[in-house]
Amino acid sequence: MPVPSSPSLAEHLGELLESKVGADVTFAVSGESFAAHKNVLAARSPVFKAEFFGGMMEKSSGHVEIKEIEPSVFEAMLRFVYTDAVPKLEDKTMDVADRYGLDRLKVICECTLAFAIDTSTAATMLGLAERHGCKLLKPKCVEFIARGSRENLEAVMQTDGFKDLRVNSPSLLAGLLFAAHGRKD
Repeated sequence: MPVPSSPSLAEHLGELLESKVGADVTFAVSGESFAAHKNVLAARSPVFKAEFFGGMMEKSSGHVEIKEIEPSVFEAMLRFVYTDAVPKLEDKTMDVADRYGLDRLKVICECTLAFAIDTSTAATMLGLAERHGCKLLKPKCVEFIARGSRENLEAVMQTDGFKDLRVNSPSLLAGLLFAAHGRKD
């Protein structure tokens, strides 16, 4: 007998997220609410697992306030957790992936950003890569900045991202100098 095809687990979990059936936690994110399921979140994120099943306050709470994340980014992260679907990446997606221990999403962000490096984004991405320990993205940024053309370097140096590196990350600039001269830092 032929076995009828059925939706995948990711589709079922996506429907569960959309329907909110059985949701046992609500996140408040900048005035927006998101219903979710503690077990699903804990299965996918070590941070959520600690929050909901460890000794943290959120363990007994059905309401969690999230600060410093935009609602659209939080919603995309939830969709990824439930369905494994890669969200439209925004600047803050890497922060959320890192914050909740979503290593696969973090690597996806790194790979996507590595192919989007240009003179207007290179320094900002380098700072982001340093802050989040991105082993794939950081060398790509260094290579683009330090080993590119002089015109590229001059354009990168005019960006706000480079100015931020100069003020907040002098060790990264030293690393760029070493890279530009073919030495290891």
